[in-house]
Amino acid sequence: MIRFGSGALGRVVRSGVGRRRVQTLVIAVATMMAVASAVVAGSLLVATNAPFDHAFARGHGPHLVASFDPDRASTAQLAATRRLKGVTATAGPFPATTISPVDGRGGHLPALTLVGRPDRGSAVDRLDLKSGRWARGQGEIVLSTSFSGPDIRIGSTMLSSEEATARTLTVVGFASSAGRSADVWTTPGGVRALAADGAVLTNQMLYRFDSAGTKSRVAEDRRTIAAALPAKALLGATSWLDTKHRADRGAAVTIPFLFAFGVLGISMSVIIVGSVVSGAVGTSLRRIGILKAIGFTPREVVRAYVAQALIPASAGIVLGVVLGNLLALPLLHDTESVYGTASLSVAWWVDVAVPACALLVVGIAALVPALRAGRLHTIEAIAVGRAPRTARGRWAHRAAGRLPLPRPLTYGLASPFAHPVRAVAMVLAVTFGTVAATFAVGLTQSLNAVAAAQDPENRADVTAITGRSGPAPGAAPAAQQGPSGSRQAPAPGADRPPADPAAVRAAIAAQPGTASFYGTAEGDATVSGLSGTVRATLYQGDSRPGAYEMIAGHWLSGRGQIVVPTAFLDRTGTEIGDSVRMTFEKETVRLRIVGEAFDTSNDGTSVHADLDSFAGVAPGVFHVEVGPGVAPAAFAKKLSDVIGPLGGDAFAESAQQGESTLLVIEAMAGLLTLMLVGVAALGILNSVVLDTRERVHDLGVCKALGMSPRQTTGLVLASVAGIGVVGGLIGVPAGSALHDYVLPVMGAAASTHLPPSVLDVYSTPELLLLGTAGVLVAALGALGPAGWAARIRTASALRTE
Repeated sequence: MIRFGSGALGRVVRSGVGRRRVQTLVIAVATMMAVASAVVAGSLLVATNAPFDHAFARGHGPHLVASFDPDRASTAQLAATRRLKGVTATAGPFPATTISPVDGRGGHLPALTLVGRPDRGSAVDRLDLKSGRWARGQGEIVLSTSFSGPDIRIGSTMLSSEEATARTLTVVGFASSAGRSADVWTTPGGVRALAADGAVLTNQMLYRFDSAGTKSRVAEDRRTIAAALPAKALLGATSWLDTKHRADRGAAVTIPFLFAFGVLGISMSVIIVGSVVSGAVGTSLRRIGILKAIGFTPREVVRAYVAQALIPASAGIVLGVVLGNLLALPLLHDTESVYGTASLSVAWWVDVAVPACALLVVGIAALVPALRAGRLHTIEAIAVGRAPRTARGRWAHRAAGRLPLPRPLTYGLASPFAHPVRAVAMVLAVTFGTVAATFAVGLTQSLNAVAAAQDPENRADVTAITGRSGPAPGAAPAAQQGPSGSRQAPAPGADRPPADPAAVRAAIAAQPGTASFYGTAEGDATVSGLSGTVRATLYQGDSRPGAYEMIAGHWLSGRGQIVVPTAFLDRTGTEIGDSVRMTFEKETVRLRIVGEAFDTSNDGTSVHADLDSFAGVAPGVFHVEVGPGVAPAAFAKKLSDVIGPLGGDAFAESAQQGESTLLVIEAMAGLLTLMLVGVAALGILNSVVLDTRERVHDLGVCKALGMSPRQTTGLVLASVAGIGVVGGLIGVPAGSALHDYVLPVMGAAASTHLPPSVLDVYSTPELLLLGTAGVLVAALGALGPAGWAARIRTASALRTE
């Protein structure tokens, strides 16, 4: 333990801390920023480490979310399943249905599972009410936190459907479910009221089992429950393992980029803190010699200078922990909303481990030069003083003097070579700062490209529906499964015969303002090489406006073609050019794989095929692009008036919003980049302060010979200009290379390759602009010392030793 509170040693420590105020401040602030960035990165890494598991345990999430037909299984029969072997807890039955609400702007929301619960607490799946209150009466709903945003907030209203009899729903709260058991909650009476208007009603049961660690075990429990009830009473069920897999994939995407920022932050912290502390000790050699001359032992000298570094560093560490916690809280809140976890906070061990590591780094950084100082002979230390060795940098001054630049600028350009180690530290600081900025810019652009590539068919201006989901005219539409296993409510207009797709197509083509359109049919299909069903979308017409970004191959262009995502190719062992057999609506055809699409929906197994390859399938939805100057809402109203009597409907699509996970990653990247650039600027500031203080006498001589304050400022800024250029030249390619490495790793975590539009995001002008970032970071750190050097009076500078 270092003791320096009293006596001569204590006075030396306090005098050193107070005398070198700039260095003391830089050590404190640099350490604070380094610790804050480490706390933020560490807390986010902890938060994204199995967030679903933590939330599932806190909320007693359901191992199985099951949907039952109330006409086949009574409430008493469902309650009796609580006593089945292996069942440890149940909740329900809760009335459930599926709604397709319309928001206040007329936009059509996706089909949502609505469940009636008297309150948010239960033995299974205790809901975490994030804001607002629980629903108390009919017409009040609590939405999943994933829907919270500027367009939907507490007090917002929406219609339960587009029907004339639709009910008005008011958002009174936002909650999250650990098991993703529903999208919307209301009172049981509210669900039954919607069922009275024609919505399909089911009963939801939530189960926990004594053993549910494998798919086979959950499947066995599911069969036990189904066998205990009347035949066909169980409509569908969702295993917690499937929900966990989807949630973990989202969390896994964030880990590679957080790890990259963490490595950058730790590396920069070591470089900056080590450089600052080493410089503080190295510039005090003359004072060390004086201390030895008056009787201080080498051990006391080492203790004194290690203490002078630890005092401001300790203050910076404490402030850094506080700042890191404050900065991490909003990001953790966003992470909590995305992953549906319980309330998150910075883990206690992060607040302990980061300061401990920072103290260790500072202690080692101070101990190495302090030991060197302790070994110096007294006369040698006094003789060396603070000035650099005169032999250093002479060649640089001679080379710079040949440049066609004013002498103050050439003098500044050659200055860093007097302290090679310090110059290398500055180059590394600027390099890491430029790497962080380049990586963050590329990451943000790539994430924006990912967001733009999602659900391209939903980017249409207007959507027209025929009232059928996919089978050809004459076939009855099959009941679909909602996100939690409940049967989906019939599409608007399902109470009357569906419209003839040919009539709807003709009406769209004849409607003034139509620019282009194409038809789609969706449904479950089976494909050779995959067990179970996959989600298939069939396209008719010129579907290029709704095409997915292609990783390889090309989009659909004719009969007999299919486009599949990366996960499909990996699981089936196929490649572009191979053929697969696909069965859709009992019709089996052979299709050739012509492209690999960037599509991660439905666990990466969705397929896209040409509709005309199936003789018995007709489009159920048409996606319409309107011409310039045509209002989508007005177009949709006019088209709806035409196809409504036929059994169809039309509506304007809502504006697409960025995916929550991508927004959180962008916010994380922006904050961490600002912190790392700030640390880099502080490292430059410290080094320039040391150089300026060392050369203050030389600056006084230059001022006496007629150098103006503006030339003095130019001299100091020129001393870091070369550092900035070199750091930029190294940092930009390194940041681009880091982007090209991390993005595919993030894609692999999401089980997909990435298209060129996501990877090739840097333009030449942008790279050149980023190259100047190194000079800007260096200039930012040098502005303060340059101003001080320009203001110092000539006489004061000449008297400085």
